[in-house]
Amino acid sequence: MARMSSAGFAVPFFALLALYPLTGGQYGLDLLTKIMVFAVLALSLELLVGTTGLVSFGQAALFGVGAYAAVQLSIAAPDASPWWLLPAAVAAGAAYALFMGSLSLRTRGVYFIMVTLAFAQLAYYVIHDTPLGGGTDGIYLSAKPVLSIAGREWLDLSQAQHFYFFTLSSLLLVYVFLAVLLRSRFGRALAGIKANEQRMRATGFSTYPYKLAAFVLSGAIAGFAGFLFAIKDGYVNPELLSWHMSGVVLVMIILGGLGRLQGPLVGAFAFALLQELFKSESLFGAYAKNWHLGLGLVIIFCVASMPNGLVGVPAQLRQRLAGMRKPIGVRDEPA
Repeated sequence: MARMSSAGFAVPFFALLALYPLTGGQYGLDLLTKIMVFAVLALSLELLVGTTGLVSFGQAALFGVGAYAAVQLSIAAPDASPWWLLPAAVAAGAAYALFMGSLSLRTRGVYFIMVTLAFAQLAYYVIHDTPLGGGTDGIYLSAKPVLSIAGREWLDLSQAQHFYFFTLSSLLLVYVFLAVLLRSRFGRALAGIKANEQRMRATGFSTYPYKLAAFVLSGAIAGFAGFLFAIKDGYVNPELLSWHMSGVVLVMIILGGLGRLQGPLVGAFAFALLQELFKSESLFGAYAKNWHLGLGLVIIFCVASMPNGLVGVPAQLRQRLAGMRKPIGVRDEPA
């Protein structure tokens, strides 16, 4: 049933995104591209929080490291190809995740959250206060690369529609990769660690390597998202590594629903669209400048009324309807 539910969501979801450029305008294309980039980042955090039970507050650092790696390498080699810029950004995110995870995973609970936050702030201040990242002004991409195969240009990433489909393909690739990974022995081990790590160790599993591997994989996917962001905007600044960004991504996966791959996708789209709604001056006039208030109230309402996130709403409604239809005086039989 879980597989059918996942496929039943993914097929129409990605089909609608693929068809949008046929009818949508330039603003919508740019907005959806941005949302899909953050959906990739949200999927990377879902691997830690929703699957392994590791609440990390340092995901923005992995995202920013990947973005800065792509931009710095494009400056060093103006004719850079995505075929090596992308692996470099992914490797940069994975390498910092290995450094961060190898130390922070020796702690638990709130201490783990604080240590990951400390590593994120470390990366932020290195980029912010040194010439490496251009300081507060950030740095610009030298040129948006062109995807070539056998000497023939296939995708010019400077064109909005080309980059849209490249981002959509990347999101689909990450989604399928994680769906396969979570059904593997490795994925089931991560689920066991989330459910009861002490019992997993008692059955003979050394949980530390599994958690570290999940952390590095999460960092690699976050670096992938950083590459996409850098290519899209052609510009990066230290705010990409701030703790606020980690908080936003965490809100996305909670809003969508933890523990299911659909959650980060739904959460990223819901968060971004709500943000655009409350920023609209045509709807809210002068109050649009206080959009954080409206967005915050809606998120509080969603979290309070939807314990399983937006993806759990259909099941929640079915349970309520089943309870309403049950004849008075009839009780459930004991299992």
